[in-house]
Order: sequence, then C-alpha cells, then structure tokens
Amino acid sequence: ESSLHLPAPKDVMVDSYNFRSSLRWSPVKVDRGLVLYTVHFKTGAFNQWDEMNCTRIAQTECHFPWSLKERCWTVVLRVRAELGQVASDWAETDPFVAERNTTIGPPKLNSVTARSDSLLISVTPPFASEAGDFLQYHVSYWENATTTTKKETQTSNTLFKIGDLKEMTLYCFRIQVELMTHSHLQLLGLQSVPECHTTTIS
Repeated sequence: ESSLHLPAPKDVMVDSYNFRSSLRWSPVKVDRGLVLYTVHFKTGAFNQWDEMNCTRIAQTECHFPWSLKERCWTVVLRVRAELGQVASDWAETDPFVAERNTTIGPPKLNSVTARSDSLLISVTPPFASEAGDFLQYHVSYWENATTTTKKETQTSNTLFKIGDLKEMTLYCFRIQVELMTHSHLQLLGLQSVPECHTTTIS
C-alpha cells in the first residue's frame, strides 16, 4: 500500500533576480521510474488555480511565464510530483510579490574615467524600468589607504561623478541600486564588487 504514496516536493521556493522569477524545489527520490512535476499558479485577484507552462516536466525548476510579469501581483504557486498514475500532495509557496520579493542585482558598470580630482562613472540599471519607477544609485567610496573612512553619495543619473578627490590617489567604490515603485515600496539591491581607479595628475 505504501508504494502508492509519493511524497510531495520539498524546499519549494520562488527564486527571483532582477524580476526574472522561477519556482524551484528539491527532487523527489523514488526507487524506480521517472518522477515528473506539475506546477499551478493563482493570483490574488482570481482565487483559481491555473496551469503554468510546466506540466509533467522532469526538471525541478519552472520559469514564470510572460503572463505573470506584473510586478505588483500577488502570486501563489504549487507543485506536485507524479509517477505514472500516482500523484503526490501539492506543495504550496507563500504569496510572492515581485516588487517586494525579488533580489535586485548591482548596476552594470559601463565605464570609469579618472581625472585629477574626480572619477566619472557610467552605469546601466540592472533591469528595464517601468513607468512610475524611480531608481536611486547609492555610491560608497573610499581612499584605498584608509578603508575605514567611507563617503557616501547618491544620484538618480546613470552618468555621475565622484568629486573632491586627491590627485594620483587610488580610490575604490561600490554601487547599489534602490528602487522606489509607484506603490511606494522601497527595495535596496545588492552592492557591486569594489572597483578601484587611480586619479590622474593635474
């Protein structure tokens, strides 16, 4: 009798980076046969389960379809294991809201131009912004000799300057993005790895 029982998938979680989201779970182990998985979703607006583009798949990951790209929607997902005619119980996620729960990566650094008293920095946002978004770049920088004293500046421009620097000196900086959405949520992104440049001589 127990051979007919299939355990539900465990470690079910939404993995979301820069608003690209997918559902992941741990594989269900059985003695023989290939376990397949089916994923459903429902939104806060309609309390009704729908199929995602992941029905009877062998992978333990399912990417969100384009139809779920709205960042402010509340989405609940569920996945079950299937082996032949036998199906496990559903394993359900907590409600997921992309603009609250995604991880924002650091901006892409395009170029750094060193001058005698400043560094001119050009970045690209980590994701395509939507109407109503406001992006703020938090920049912390320090003279490499004195890593203890960091200075902070913030800007909403993708081209900006760190000024009042000493000439012929090595400076390092890190940047992180803060997103403010039209629904007034604030989301602080991951910091970039430190980047170091030496100012020129005047």
